[in-house]
Amino acid sequence: MSDILYDEIPSLDLADFTSGDPERKAKFVQDLGAAFNNIGFVAIKNHGLTGDLTTRLYDSVKTFFQAEDAVKQKYEFPELHGQRGYVGKNKETAKGFKVADLKEFYHVGQPEPIDGMPENVFPEEFPQFREDTLTTYRTLENAGRQLLRAIALYLGLPEDYFEDKVDHGDSILRAIHYFPLNPDLVPEGAVRAAAHGDINLITLLMGASAEGLEVLRRDGKWIPITALPDQVIVNVGDMLDRLTNHKLKSTIHRVVNPPREKMNSPRYSIPFFMHPRGDMDLTSLESCITQESPQLYENLTAGQFLDERLRELGLKKS
Repeated sequence: MSDILYDEIPSLDLADFTSGDPERKAKFVQDLGAAFNNIGFVAIKNHGLTGDLTTRLYDSVKTFFQAEDAVKQKYEFPELHGQRGYVGKNKETAKGFKVADLKEFYHVGQPEPIDGMPENVFPEEFPQFREDTLTTYRTLENAGRQLLRAIALYLGLPEDYFEDKVDHGDSILRAIHYFPLNPDLVPEGAVRAAAHGDINLITLLMGASAEGLEVLRRDGKWIPITALPDQVIVNVGDMLDRLTNHKLKSTIHRVVNPPREKMNSPRYSIPFFMHPRGDMDLTSLESCITQESPQLYENLTAGQFLDERLRELGLKKS
């Protein structure tokens, strides 16, 4: 399976895993694992998000980002290092890049924070934003837990291996606005989101408002990715890559700038980054370390790794 070069990412049905049918469940586990072992991305349906909720969420997000900068900046708190609330334009720079991404975003975290996690902040001018983001957060968190159960089985672990690690985990729902661009004023080398891997365990991404997402295949070819209306795109993050010693692949992806004639159009995207609690040990599983695949990564907790990456992204300065 590892020598397959996908032209598009595989599509799976989460209902197969939750159906109670052992054969459907086992096939889902193997198909999910094969995709994550190869390209690191998969499209999932029956994830729990309704079309109505998705529409309301995007409406709420657009309403916030269309507000005056002075309103948005009321909810930007540098001391939170971008982990909650609003983060203004050109504040995040992908690891290894010198030019900031052309975006602004808003972070909603764990609704019931523990262990020193920051509380959420919500724009008081737009009460629907709070309701829609929290409902979406809980829905995608539940789907993520099911997917992690399948991943555990694929790795030969107990099905509930991840449960205590993601219970009240430090996951983030990120509402992103890729603002309209003047093609004559775009800084050299600047793109909406430079090539990067995600920090977390897995990412769940509902369909964006416009095209632009691309995934780097193993042979160096960039593959465009678009979710169908009933799908979410799920990909492996760096934490799961570390835990499995690169058996499950955190694949590099990016959001490219649109063609010149479409640069004045905005793009909205809302990924859910599923994080564990900060004390999760990301030391690579012994079952994933062999003579052919020696350990690649130093031993870190999830909290230590997140701190390291926030500094690399320029969101944490001290």
